[in-house]
Amino acid sequence: MPAYRFEALDAAGKSSSGLLEADNAKAARAQLRAQALIPLEVTQVLSGDASGKQIRFSRRVFSTTGLAVWTRQLAGLVASGLPLERALTALSDEADDMRQRELVAHLKSEVNAGSPFARALAGSPREFDDVYRAVVAAGEQSGALGTVLERLADDLEERQTLKSKLIGAIAYPAIVSVIALVIVVFLVTYVVPQVASVFVSSKRTLPGLTVAMLAISAFLRDWGWLLLLAIAAAFTTLRMMLRSEAFRERFDAALLGVPLAGRLTRGYNAARFAGTLAMLAGAGVPILKALQAAAETLSNRAMRADALDALVQVREGAPLASALATKKRFPALLSMFARLGEQTGQLPQMLDRAARQLGTEMQRRAMAAATLLEPLLIVAMGGVVLLIVLSVMLPIIQLNSWVH
Repeated sequence: MPAYRFEALDAAGKSSSGLLEADNAKAARAQLRAQALIPLEVTQVLSGDASGKQIRFSRRVFSTTGLAVWTRQLAGLVASGLPLERALTALSDEADDMRQRELVAHLKSEVNAGSPFARALAGSPREFDDVYRAVVAAGEQSGALGTVLERLADDLEERQTLKSKLIGAIAYPAIVSVIALVIVVFLVTYVVPQVASVFVSSKRTLPGLTVAMLAISAFLRDWGWLLLLAIAAAFTTLRMMLRSEAFRERFDAALLGVPLAGRLTRGYNAARFAGTLAMLAGAGVPILKALQAAAETLSNRAMRADALDALVQVREGAPLASALATKKRFPALLSMFARLGEQTGQLPQMLDRAARQLGTEMQRRAMAAATLLEPLLIVAMGGVVLLIVLSVMLPIIQLNSWVH
């Protein structure tokens, strides 16, 4: 039964709004009139695609953190013995955001109509990806939905923590670099010409450093706009070319060869792949389906292609560890833990341990790189500012020698 958003007036002329469930818009208006309300607008929450089942919002309803919190709340209600429909009703009533309330009301209406929860989630693919739906489906089939949702919430939180730490390690050097670039451009394009113009009129030969700095300043003032335009055009062209899967895979493969960025990219993707595979296998998802879903979570297309090729090998009968061992883009640690898991019958636990170890190693590398980059950036900025100051001071020193 679909959900409808309504606006209506009561007998006193006071406006009210909310959500209700009805078979169609006409039935929704009838419900409002039965409550002594005059319907002004009744709009179906669903704005359908061809199947009429996909909710469309201008932006995502749940952030990554918000989805983890919502999943944990739902897991707690379900694990306490509350039926899924009542748990969704409680979450819908408690939601502060109208779009979130509409989304949960839609899920509740689908479940009330007899759809499995995973199928109801499939109507909102932007909010609930393939991995999320696969885990929920496995939980429903095993009868342990509450436990599986708890595990899913843990995975979402760990993934967000890993991503936040990586971004935090990169953010400071990036901010320092941008500020340093702005300061240098300001000094070169404004300060240097203002000071050096005094000495240019003297018709004396200026020091080579000053001449070079004035040439750079003149170029930036005359052609800086063209340089910015060229950079913007190159960036736009690169983004358009990255839409091609073949080029994106080659680009991502080349990125893995970059000394620092390649290690961080490989570590992040391998940790995410292992963690997702461990969660899906632990929830009871068949290994082939789990591999397919875990491969789709990889942001690096080259590593995704390797994961899908490993899937083909596993489908043909090869052990998971052997299939991963042939893929050199994945760390050897992953195949080693997969082999231990297959030998001991504890594959999900071993993959989870591999994910944690890879994530910890990636964080350590990121923090070490950030710690090293900070003083290097400061020294580099100081060196550039020193050159600019010298280009201004050398004519002054030269002028003093002329006077004496």
